Amino acid sequence: MSRQEIIKRIDRPDQIRFALSWVQQMVEKGLAAGPVQISLGRPRRSLDQNRKLWPMLTDISRQVEWYGQKLSPEDWKHMLTASLTKQRAVPGIDGGFVILGLSTSRMNKELFSQLIEVIYAFGAEQGVRWSEQANQNLYELRNVA
Repeated sequence: MSRQEIIKRIDRPDQIRFALSWVQQMVEKGLAAGPVQISLGRPRRSLDQNRKLWPMLTDISRQVEWYGQKLSPEDWKHMLTASLTKQRAVPGIDGGFVILGLSTSRMNKELFSQLIEVIYAFGAEQGVRWSEQANQNLYELRNVA
């Protein structure tokens, strides 16, 4: 079964009538192939925000030792996201701990911006020197907004 996701963004109340008409047309077409699911939500993180995240996590990964260990950018993503969203850790099935909670791909733009601020604050506390790529992405984000 293939999944197709179509995103229709509504920014103003005067767009609602057109959007509902469009949704009705799409559902009617889609029903020919079987049941259709409709979802509502807020815009998720932007590609620019995501491009900013990874250079920052890489900078931290290269420069910060955490309790005697060097962590990968992915590990730092989990650590810093857990700090932001107050995630829970539970014992793993085969030992260790597993962090439960929100994936960055499910964050909206506002929460993702807060994550970037948490990363900056943590980096400042740890004396991280941001790479040219991390700084360039910041410049691009400020000019896009």
